[in-house]
Amino acid sequence: MDRRLDTGKNLEELGSGNTGKLLLKYSWPALVAMTLNALYSVVDRIYIGQGCGVDAIAGMTLAMPIMMLFAAFGVFVGAGHASVLSIKLGEGNREAGEKILGQLVAFKLAFFVTIPPLVFVFLDEVLGLCGAGKVTAGAFASAKTYMRIVLFSHLFSHLAFGLSALQRAEGAAHRSMMAMVVGFGTNLILDPLFIFGLKMGIAGAAWATNIAMACSCLWALQYYWRGVTAVPMRLKRIRFYGEFVRRTAAIGFGPFLQQLLSATIAVSMQTAFSKWIADPEQCTAQFASLGVFHSVLILTVLPIMGTQQGLQPIIGFNWGARQFRRVLGTFKLGFFVTTWLCVGACIVQVVPPFPYWLARLFVSDPDMVRLAGHDLQISNCMLWCIGLNVVASTYFQSIGRPLTAIVLSTLRQGVVLLPCIWFLPYLLADKTFAIWVALPVSDVAAFLATIPPILAHTRFLGKVRDYRRRTTR
Repeated sequence: MDRRLDTGKNLEELGSGNTGKLLLKYSWPALVAMTLNALYSVVDRIYIGQGCGVDAIAGMTLAMPIMMLFAAFGVFVGAGHASVLSIKLGEGNREAGEKILGQLVAFKLAFFVTIPPLVFVFLDEVLGLCGAGKVTAGAFASAKTYMRIVLFSHLFSHLAFGLSALQRAEGAAHRSMMAMVVGFGTNLILDPLFIFGLKMGIAGAAWATNIAMACSCLWALQYYWRGVTAVPMRLKRIRFYGEFVRRTAAIGFGPFLQQLLSATIAVSMQTAFSKWIADPEQCTAQFASLGVFHSVLILTVLPIMGTQQGLQPIIGFNWGARQFRRVLGTFKLGFFVTTWLCVGACIVQVVPPFPYWLARLFVSDPDMVRLAGHDLQISNCMLWCIGLNVVASTYFQSIGRPLTAIVLSTLRQGVVLLPCIWFLPYLLADKTFAIWVALPVSDVAAFLATIPPILAHTRFLGKVRDYRRRTTR
């Protein structure tokens, strides 16, 4: 049987299948893929925190904004190209799909020859900008060791993640997921072997990540080499296309800016701790707590982000096919599911003893467990209300409305959170509390600001649906 028949069936299903079943079908493989991709760093922190101590996990946190910056470039390319590919496949334009695939690969190669070499040359200065001034010498040395090893392997992770996004956009969600399964499985096996077995410490975690990224990339590429895709990879297509550069960049800029702001937030919190905490040991402890916060947040919000990945191809395909009734129904279902996932994520990070159990995964010292658990409770107490902002950003990105998606995605972090991080410590006596409480303040503000634009657009979709009902009678 020709495997390409499965690809055609996937595209037909996007336009006519039950939206609830489609959301489940495309969300759970996307969730698994995103979870395993994110767990590269989370697993590293678990093993490093248990086997290498507070300095090592603080060093990982110090280097984290650089990793987030790299991820921002990856999302910029992957999200934009996946959204346009979904729309073009909905229109039936497969030649455009080939060009989009080739351009994605060209973007990834361009990233590899520019950003990592610059960071490698100026690594000390870059770490200094991330708040290294007040941490211990051991934490700074750990950050340098890790980054020097993993910098250039990001080509593999970027290609794997980008190609997986395109595979998901054409309906091959399970094949997309397997690329992340292979990489994570490799990392899970090699991490304890290198860290504990070979006594390589944080360097072992870095080398395990490198090998896992390469395996994930090879698995993603073989999907195209086997010729089972609706959009074949051709060497002559690997270049930039003026007709698509602007559009993919415009759509990808929203999630890119969101990721860039996340890196900026991480830098701001780290530099704020360095500014307001005089003692290096206490500052390093807060860096370690921040590392626990980011790791736990990844674990608890991944179902939310996996749902958004599942929504994107359904909304994008049906928008391109002008099936607005299905677009509206998918949005409503996505909002319901996302909201409940946000409530669950809030509960496990706020209600005792869950936050302390989560902190115990990453740190073994009882005082650090208490500190990290307490910080989780403060920072995530309003996480339940961010669902509307998240699903609205996904919706506008999927239908090719990048400006609206950019505004919504930057509300929480850029407009509210950054100013709060810097100004609340001047207003409150407890400086560390002031830095952490900026997070729930921004959650509430983003929720309130998202209501007007999403209500306006759902009314528009409702009017289109009602008009088509009347005209088809």
